[in-house]
Formats: sequence, C-alpha cells, structure tokens
Amino acid sequence: MEKVWTYTISKELTPQQLNEITAQGIEFTKNWTAHDNQLTAEFSVFKNRIIIVKANEKIYEASGCSIDKLLRFIKKLEQEFDITLLNRLLVPVKTEVGVNVFHKAEIKEKIASGQLSENSIIFNTSVSNSNELSNWEQEIKNSWLKNTLS
Repeated sequence: MEKVWTYTISKELTPQQLNEITAQGIEFTKNWTAHDNQLTAEFSVFKNRIIIVKANEKIYEASGCSIDKLLRFIKKLEQEFDITLLNRLLVPVKTEVGVNVFHKAEIKEKIASGQLSENSIIFNTSVSNSNELSNWEQEIKNSWLKNTLS
C-alpha cells in the first residue's frame, strides 16, 4: 500500500512556479531515503492546488526521520514560494475549472452567499493512503465540515 501526504497550496501560482515546485518535488522523491534505504515515491501537483506525495511502503516504510525530511522539504517550499502548505484548515473545493481554496472559517459564509452549497465537493486532504485517496472527493454535508453548516 502507498502512504500518502497531501498539502493544500494556499494561493494560485504561476505555471513557472508550479513547474519549479514539481521539479523540486520529483528531485526530492528521487533522493528520499529511510534509514539509508531508497524510498519508492512519487510527487505531483493536483489541479495546481494540492501537492500529493506517495511512498510505496511494500519495500521500505517511511520512518520518522524520512517523514521529518519530507516536512523540512515542504517548509522549504513554503519559504521559497511564499505559500502556506501546512495549514490543515485550508479547504480545497472542486469547481468546473479546477480547485478553489478557502479557509474553513469561510465555508459557512460561502454557502450562505450561494458561492458553495452543502453539495459542493471538497477534497479530503486528511487521507493517509492510496485507498483513501481514491475516494477523497466528498460533499461538504458528508465531510469533516458538516458541523460548520449548522
């Protein structure tokens, strides 16, 4: 099974910035190790707004130190591109043209104004493995945000 980490990009980036992030991410995963063992990993940017890192744990599991390396890399991207990636209250919402990102505190207001509805699809970025990732689209009313609706 693949271990998965997701990071919501706080703001829209230029195609050049996204290309650079992707290139750096691919380079990071090519050299990512756990206890000196090469991890089999992938890095991608989904719909220009969500970074997805996958590690195939069938051969070597990502250890504490390798996860620390990933976190340092993510923090480096935050500084280099002036973005926030570690804020778990950023909510990626599926749109007709891609993904918009809102802070959790904005969701109720966006629903009240008609910009979103209870049926709007969000991406559950708390997924931790490839099985969960394959079903990460959720309606707001059926997601971790359902309590914000009342």
